[in-house]
Amino acid sequence: MIDRRILTHFDFLLPVIVTPIIAMSFFLINEANEAMNIKQSIYIGVGFLLFWIIFFIPFRKLGKSISIFYWICILLLLIVDIYGTTKLGAQRWITIPGLGISLQPSEPVKVAIILMISNFVYHNPPPKNGYFFKEFFKISFYILLPFVLILKQPDLGTAMVVLLMGFGILFLIGVNYKVWLSILLGILIASPLIYGSMHDYQRKRIHDFISEKPSYHVRQSVITIGSGGLFGKSKENSTQTQLKFLPISTSDFIFAYYVERFGFVGAILLLGLYVGLILHILSFCFIDSRDYQLRVVASAVCILIFVYMSVNIGMTIGLAPVVGIPLPMFSYGGSSFITFMVLFAILENLLAFRFNFEYNSNPLRGIFKNINK
Repeated sequence: MIDRRILTHFDFLLPVIVTPIIAMSFFLINEANEAMNIKQSIYIGVGFLLFWIIFFIPFRKLGKSISIFYWICILLLLIVDIYGTTKLGAQRWITIPGLGISLQPSEPVKVAIILMISNFVYHNPPPKNGYFFKEFFKISFYILLPFVLILKQPDLGTAMVVLLMGFGILFLIGVNYKVWLSILLGILIASPLIYGSMHDYQRKRIHDFISEKPSYHVRQSVITIGSGGLFGKSKENSTQTQLKFLPISTSDFIFAYYVERFGFVGAILLLGLYVGLILHILSFCFIDSRDYQLRVVASAVCILIFVYMSVNIGMTIGLAPVVGIPLPMFSYGGSSFITFMVLFAILENLLAFRFNFEYNSNPLRGIFKNINK
């Protein structure tokens, strides 16, 4: 029998918002390429299976297991650097011998970073004025180590997502303003060195972004979005996509394909679902200000969805450089989709099993800890 308290705290609105996004993606990918749709069906099935498996893992009681998982992910990133499979000029995958299955370690490492930060903040709640340099540098180590390893692959897009996610969590949880001012000053001073260390293709993407004339991919994407009009076109009349003028129509530029099919009205509907999802998950941070594990995970998921969505849509209309970041739960592919399903499972676990929340039985714990400091 399932404890009624689990059903009481389980958030049913989350799957209600997510399901239409997955359904519309499934429809578009099936329309564009039936072979891809079979693989996407497998990814969706695996994602939902992992959701229910991970949902029952007692994350609030994990301690050393989180550290072990984090360092396993770091080890996988190191293996990629030595034995990784190269695709399209980037060494980002590990191919499992005999199965032909590729694993991209930069996806599970996002989950590992979130869990490490939540575990640290749970045991070391931020003081009234936020973390200062000592605690900030301790947490930053767990963010910067995978950031550097992912950047070496090279995968600038994912590396920047990891960086924004990690430090975005700290911003929302609480860091002293003097720390942020020091970081901003350091970035301004080091920006020429950062630019000089980039690969040629990365600098070219930046040049294409700031130039008056966008790249071919972006021009075709903008034309595709404009051709959708107010209500979109039928499959037969979606010439930009059907005649292959739009590149990578099922992954990087799937938003342009979607707008050609469903128009401006469809775009507003999809954006509304994403905004609603972000605001709904963000509301979890206000359930209990002492529940730092839930606040960290909810903040991280919101940041990830916002960054992925804004960068992907921005690059399809020429407002962001083309960095190969997928539209969350919408673009074709399994790595990103499964990562989000895992994160949703962790969120639901922290919500559903809140009746075991330790702070509720000892609300003065954080106060006494800060006094002792």
